[in-house]
Amino acid sequence: MALTLSFGSCSKNPEQEKSAETLEQLSAILEDPAISIQSRYAVINRIANLYYSHDETDNMVLFLTDWVETHPGDTYNAYWLLMVASNYLKQGEEAVAEYYYERIINNYSDLLVNGESIHFACLQHLIQISKNSSNRINYFNRIITNFPQNVSITEMYLRLALEYEKNGEWELALKSYSLFLEQPDSSTIQIAGIPDAYTKARQMVDFSKSPKDWTFESLDSLETSVKKAISSYNWRALDQYRSKVNFFAMSWKSSESDPNALENFSMHNFMLGNRIRYSENLDESSTPTEAYLRTTGWSTYINVWYLYFRKVNFPADPEIHGRWEWAGIYFGEKL
Repeated sequence: MALTLSFGSCSKNPEQEKSAETLEQLSAILEDPAISIQSRYAVINRIANLYYSHDETDNMVLFLTDWVETHPGDTYNAYWLLMVASNYLKQGEEAVAEYYYERIINNYSDLLVNGESIHFACLQHLIQISKNSSNRINYFNRIITNFPQNVSITEMYLRLALEYEKNGEWELALKSYSLFLEQPDSSTIQIAGIPDAYTKARQMVDFSKSPKDWTFESLDSLETSVKKAISSYNWRALDQYRSKVNFFAMSWKSSESDPNALENFSMHNFMLGNRIRYSENLDESSTPTEAYLRTTGWSTYINVWYLYFRKVNFPADPEIHGRWEWAGIYFGEKL
């Protein structure tokens, strides 16, 4: 059956008339049974671009989808559907675009057009527009497996770990964090939208491997125990209560990601011969997940220390998640 190709407008200017004639000529060429694969590709591409250049995108989509439907053996069907998906994406119809991108990667072999992989292009778009964590996990894994040379594997492992977290797949999340940390640039990479990626991954992995026996059931029990140890100058108890993983001691201007912020000192040297005092109540800036206890007398150099308590955020272990830990010390008065 002959193809009938035309523009939607009834009245045409000279340029449209010329393009309409070109469409008729291309239609006739496309009907030639002796046409080569490469020539057919060039003709279909020209027709699609003619529609697009005249803002006839509905006709372009209709032409391409009808071609794919009636010519299932066309080598370039993945590319024609990519053009359809890209058009919907430009129009802001992300759900429809996602359908076509998914259709391409699940039903068509990969194809190189102008040296670029169709599947890789689809996966890049799907990662950007998909709201489903399970789907995004699939896309990240496909990229890592099939296109490691096209991306930063370090970033991919980190983003994959975050998606596993969202999906509640904690063992796989921790495995992905570990793979991220194994990459040579994990400590220096800057990932858009994820500040201190290395610190987060390091804390998660180290915490998962630790005994976690320093955590307290509640903030009240932690505060009471720390105050009692200070009052009795029991430095051994304080050393026991302190987090054994990622514990920091730093000024307010520093960051936990600063290697110098991680401390492993004993409280013994600071309690010996000093008169330590603490505020009766937690600092007013405390929140349901973080708390600060102002203390004084630790040293003549820096007299004021704020002990920092935080709620444990570790859903991978429901028995630990939601408990409290003494996670660090801030030196000096609050800024």
